[in-house]
Amino acid sequence: MVSPLLDVLDVQPAADALDVFTGPNLPHWRARLFGGQVLGQVAVAAGRTVAEDRALHSLHAYFLRPGDPQVPVAFAVERLRDGRSFSARRVQATQNGVPILSGIVSFQTPADGLDHAEPAPDVPDPEELRSDLEVLDASEHPMARQMGRGRHVEVRHVEPTVYTDPDPGRPARQSVWVRLEGALPGPDLLHRAALAYASDLSILEPVLRRGGLAWATPGMSVASLDHAMWWHRPARADDWVLYVTESPNASGARGLATGRMYDRDRRLVATVAQEGMVRVPRS
Repeated sequence: MVSPLLDVLDVQPAADALDVFTGPNLPHWRARLFGGQVLGQVAVAAGRTVAEDRALHSLHAYFLRPGDPQVPVAFAVERLRDGRSFSARRVQATQNGVPILSGIVSFQTPADGLDHAEPAPDVPDPEELRSDLEVLDASEHPMARQMGRGRHVEVRHVEPTVYTDPDPGRPARQSVWVRLEGALPGPDLLHRAALAYASDLSILEPVLRRGGLAWATPGMSVASLDHAMWWHRPARADDWVLYVTESPNASGARGLATGRMYDRDRRLVATVAQEGMVRVPRS
């Protein structure tokens, strides 16, 4: 089976505009467009304007407005610079002519240099853990059956999930294994874009854990504000990737989270940071 994300991430040139791309939307269990989808599409749209020997190495984006899953997204790419080693692109993602995300993406030719990485934590392999969908199917919570569906990424939490129930220990960190449902044929750019997609699925959960919250907490509102990602080494998104995240701070109705992605061989392949709005009901 080929991953349904292939058609979504593989944005195509618009027929009537230079350096403008479009792609379909995935449905989401929430009423707005999933931010990770737009991040992945932005990465591919920018990559379509860069020489193939230049690999995606960083993306910095601001979420400006909630996206509508029923409206096509246009990705307008501005060619900021093509140097000897690096290329930079600005991408505006718009719906109905209104920006929903603004980002800058950078690419680099292969180069040798210093090489070190933070080691991966000692956690169980994914085969030793239950799929999140199995956990949700066993739950009697009325929202459990809709959570986790339609994202086309299998997730396995090392710690108990926080979909319906808070973590009583209130740790500010967690580890999950993620991989695409189905194979992802295509170049390295698509796999890096798919990792960007997956990076937005659970990045804010350490904020919720530390605050004693769950996704199903009544009256809670959570939204991504900005997102940064750096790719260090190649990795396949259709094989298991360990995603280790933690939250160093929450204040002002915002929570900050950082993450590290490791492949099956425990090589560090990407680093992520995101700040999100987290509003909780007054008790």
